[in-house]
Amino acid sequence: MRVCVIGLGEVGLATAKYVLGKGLDLWGYDISSAAVRNAKNTGISNVTTIWEQVPLADVYLICVYTGLKKGGRADLSAVYDACEKIKSVIPSSAKPLVSVESTVVPGLCRQVFREIFEENVLLVHVPHRYWGEDPEKHGVKQKRVIGGVNDESLEAGIEFYMNVLEVPLHVVSPIEVAEMSKIVENAYRYVQIAFAEELRMICEECGMDFEEVRRACNTKWNIKILEAREGIGGHCLPKDIQYLASLTSVNTLLKSSMIVDKQYRKWLKKHHM
Repeated sequence: MRVCVIGLGEVGLATAKYVLGKGLDLWGYDISSAAVRNAKNTGISNVTTIWEQVPLADVYLICVYTGLKKGGRADLSAVYDACEKIKSVIPSSAKPLVSVESTVVPGLCRQVFREIFEENVLLVHVPHRYWGEDPEKHGVKQKRVIGGVNDESLEAGIEFYMNVLEVPLHVVSPIEVAEMSKIVENAYRYVQIAFAEELRMICEECGMDFEEVRRACNTKWNIKILEAREGIGGHCLPKDIQYLASLTSVNTLLKSSMIVDKQYRKWLKKHHM
């Protein structure tokens, strides 16, 4: 079985190394020469910045980074580009499995299935849950959500991830649930941290030790207040809460959490810098 990983950033590189470790015929592609060099330095030889050098694969794993446009809307151009590249090389007789592992918004997978692939592939969405700080426990092989554009796609995706890669899965239907689940997970985490940040500001204004209050609250069985550190950073949480907030006008809590984080950062500079 030949597998092509498109996008060799933190998630894509970890995915490529995992696939290679399963003894599969791995190929990697990235538009960045630096990412390709880095992949080669980690022992992955079949990587390139030239799409035409990648042979036809049985499975394509799309692990490209998705960003933000002005106004906080999702920039999914890298996913569209990856799908166009796959479409350009697969013959009409082939029906490879395409898995979108990148973070997207609901509706993206069904759109590219119809408009780009013209329904001539098997397509699933298996959003990554990779966390670089603990790749052993929270790496490629952890329980993940999978959804497919149709039953045939879902069956092929389950076969590949569970039986070939040995990745445990939570199966959902329709595929939009899988798309929604990833941005909800990260938005929920963002809101939890923002609550801790606001609580820290409240505690210090009231002359109380935030950590002592937090520890006291966390003795209750259903309470787990998080730490308040230097603001909510990283790529995923600040981006994905905006993905979720952009879907509808029902976003008061989400937008308020983003305001809290901005206030907290200013408060930190004033009181603890």
